[in-house]
Amino acid sequence: MIEKIEELLVEVNSFNATSKEEIENFRIKYNGKKGVLNDFFEKFKEVPNDQKKEFGQKINSLKQAVAVKLEDLKNASESSIVVEKEDLTRPAFPLDLGSRHPINLVKNRIIEIFKSIGFAVADGPEIEDDWHNFTALNLPEYHPARDMQDTFFIEQNPDILLRTHTSSVQIRYMEQNQPPIRILSPGRVFRNEAVSSRSHCIFHQIEGLYIDENVSFADLKQTIQFFTTELFGKSKIRMRPSYFPFTEPSAEIDVYWGLNSETDYRITKGTGWLEIMGCGMVDPAVLKNVNIDAEKYSGYAFGMGIERIVMLLYQMSDIRMFFENDIRTLEQFKTL
Repeated sequence: MIEKIEELLVEVNSFNATSKEEIENFRIKYNGKKGVLNDFFEKFKEVPNDQKKEFGQKINSLKQAVAVKLEDLKNASESSIVVEKEDLTRPAFPLDLGSRHPINLVKNRIIEIFKSIGFAVADGPEIEDDWHNFTALNLPEYHPARDMQDTFFIEQNPDILLRTHTSSVQIRYMEQNQPPIRILSPGRVFRNEAVSSRSHCIFHQIEGLYIDENVSFADLKQTIQFFTTELFGKSKIRMRPSYFPFTEPSAEIDVYWGLNSETDYRITKGTGWLEIMGCGMVDPAVLKNVNIDAEKYSGYAFGMGIERIVMLLYQMSDIRMFFENDIRTLEQFKTL
């Protein structure tokens, strides 16, 4: 038994640890309730009287060696810990709160208005094929109306492109659903346009579609009337004949903005009227392309650019401000 203690003394003195787990396992092995030292103390009463003195000295030597080794390991472990220095470039407290982007503020408000009269939100991919972006919308290949939407093509044969409007979402929805249909399709669209204070190659649209039996142009006008009153607080609108390949008849919607200030004169060019969106009755050819019975069902569609609405509501003069993420601009919307 004395020989066993001497072997353990050699083991203790030569022990080295590379982690806190190894140190803890070492402590439990020797100092635990069922550890080596307690086991030897239990066996002490079985040792012959003439060997008790030597046996006791060896146990104490082992106990002291274990204590010294544990202290050394603890000190070595603490000295190896790297103290992280404070990052002096970190922003000071309190941290500034961000704000919602003005485009999101207005988009959510528009969605809220139309949801109150039964419209649901539909979404679709920003990278589209020719069928969903053009052909199914009564814009066949080489149709001159395609020139109205100069396009970013990604691939050809087959044509893959960045969508030029969110009408593609309406096509995808009608392919999967039968009337009655009442949806909004908000999202980002892309057109190859020169970037200026009034136009951009990236902008946001929100389009609406309603398909059911006996839908008329009067239903469309009443919906637009409700929307303009809720969003702008202005109920006077007019509808001017226009052309869109996927609606017939089609119209541009103007709202009477008024001439109460110099800004009103500038944005309405002195007329008081301001164009806000396009609309029309869904062309029967579009319904046929998505296998909806054009004899039984009719519908209307409308669409608007969100940036233009934001510029009107918040009197912003440059569309590029929406994409520059200048904190001085965004901070103005913290309370909204």
